[in-house]
Amino acid sequence: MIQVTVWNEFRHEKTDEAVKKVYPEGIHQQIAQFLKEDDFSVRTATLDEPEHGLTEEVLANTDVLIWWGHVAHQEVSDEIVQRVHQCVLEGMGLVVLHSGHMSKIFMKLMGTSCDLKWREAQEHCRIWTVAPSHPIVEGIGEYIELEQEEMYGEHFDIPTPDDLIFISWYPGGEVFRSGCTYHRGNGKIFYFQPGHETYPSYYNKEVQKVIKNGVRWCRPTQNAYPNYGHHEPLESITNKKGTEQ
Repeated sequence: MIQVTVWNEFRHEKTDEAVKKVYPEGIHQQIAQFLKEDDFSVRTATLDEPEHGLTEEVLANTDVLIWWGHVAHQEVSDEIVQRVHQCVLEGMGLVVLHSGHMSKIFMKLMGTSCDLKWREAQEHCRIWTVAPSHPIVEGIGEYIELEQEEMYGEHFDIPTPDDLIFISWYPGGEVFRSGCTYHRGNGKIFYFQPGHETYPSYYNKEVQKVIKNGVRWCRPTQNAYPNYGHHEPLESITNKKGTEQ
């Protein structure tokens, strides 16, 4: 069973009535709820918990971490970011959702500003599948249609994805690389754009299906993590004086 930790700032839901109306128990709880419908063992963690809920013990028992953040990126401790970063390098999967593109952990893994264009105008969104054979789109058709979603537009300042899975279109004419995968060390990363806090995107069955597929794709492999640093020779080496080491 894949062990998933769903991380959320859990700030909007406490202070903004419009967000609370859509996600009364928090975005993390809605994501956890639909994940529990499948073969996942799910826990949640939030910003204001000790160590942001991401203790060494929690991360050691996490196969895939899902990350949602927006207004409090800078409140995430650099120590915790480094802890999560190392876990990803060692093989933990990471699914970054919506405005998590500006989280410290995603920016650290990408090495770029991760900035983009945006607009909140209750526009509909068409998310086109551009990698139809990829496991993340299993069970998804040619596109996903959302009645409302925040516009994210290019240029999206990210490295060229290992796989480009989705491209979104908005009525204003913008397009956006809304589903991207990366490998960092032994870990796999999936960025997926839908999920504005005042729109019910995480109730959409196709969005849920993509996130579930993304978790399965990001799950750790059994590949050994490389050793780094000083290395003793595997073979005998003859030095300049003719003696073996």
